Amino acid sequence: MNFEQLRALLAVVDEGTFEAAADELRVSPSAISQRIKALEASVGNVVVRRTVPCTATEAGAVLLRMARQVALLETEAIEALGAGDPGQALLPLAVNADSLATWFRPVLREAAGWQDTILRLQLEDEEHTSDLLRGGDVVGAVTAAPRAVAGCRTEKLGAIRYQPVAAPDLLERFTRLRGGRRVVEWSRMPVLRYGPKDDLQNKFLRARGVEQLPAAHQIPSSEAYLAAARAGLGWGLVPEVQMGESLAEGSLEIVVADGHRDVPLYWQVWKLGSARIERLTAAVHRASASLLSAAPGR
Repeated sequence: MNFEQLRALLAVVDEGTFEAAADELRVSPSAISQRIKALEASVGNVVVRRTVPCTATEAGAVLLRMARQVALLETEAIEALGAGDPGQALLPLAVNADSLATWFRPVLREAAGWQDTILRLQLEDEEHTSDLLRGGDVVGAVTAAPRAVAGCRTEKLGAIRYQPVAAPDLLERFTRLRGGRRVVEWSRMPVLRYGPKDDLQNKFLRARGVEQLPAAHQIPSSEAYLAAARAGLGWGLVPEVQMGESLAEGSLEIVVADGHRDVPLYWQVWKLGSARIERLTAAVHRASASLLSAAPGR
C-alpha cells in the first residue's frame, strides 16, 4: 500500500462517494477507483462497501484509522518544518446530542479561531460514540464508556444530570392520589425518546418496577425533545443544564423528586502526540468544567 491509496480511502469514506472523493483530491473518479482496487489487492481484502454513502469494511476501518492519523501528522510535520502551506487538518468528532446542545458549545466558539483546523461532528448516542473511534471514523469522542478504545486515552469529564420532567397538564392526567400521596401511572403516561438507541427512559422505568412500557414518541433533536416535553407530548429525562427557566415558570414539573439519573461522560481521543488534538482536548475540558456535575468516583 502507499499513502496515495490510503488518501483515496480516506476521501471516499469522508465524502461518501467515489465522485465526491475525486473532487476532493482533484483527480478523476477512475483514478480513485484504481487506487482503491490497488489497495484492496495489496491487503487481500475489500476495504470499501460500494454503497451510498460508501463505508469502510472491517479491514478498511483498520486502514482508515491509520490513514487519518498519517494525514494529521503529515500536516503538522509540514507546519513544523515550515515546508510550504500545510493546509487545514480535518478533525472528525463524535458527540451526543445533549452535550452538543448544552456544555459542548464553548468548544465551537474556541474552534472558530482555529484557522488551521476543520471540525466535522457526528451525532451519536453517548453509549455508542466509542464505536466510531474504534472504526477510525473520528479522532475523539464524548462517550459514556470509561474503558479506552485501543490506541486511545480516556479522561473523565463529569456527568450530565437528567431529571424526569413533564408538563403539568400531562402529569395531572396520569397521576392519582393514594393515601394522600401522588402515584404516577408510568405504564400509561407517554414517554419521549431521542432515537432507537436511547434507552435512558426505559432503564428509568425498569428501575421503578414498570414491566409494561408505555408508548414512546421519538424526537431526534435535543432542542425539539425539550419543546415536546414542554408541550405535553410525553414525559422525558431532560438535562438539568438544558431546562433553563422551565421549572420556575411552571411549563415543566419534576415528576419524582428522587428520580434523577447521572450519566458519566468521558473524553476518548487518539494517543497521537498531535498539537491540534491536545488543543481540542484542552477546550473540551474547559467547556465541561463549569457545566457538568462531578462524575461518580471523580
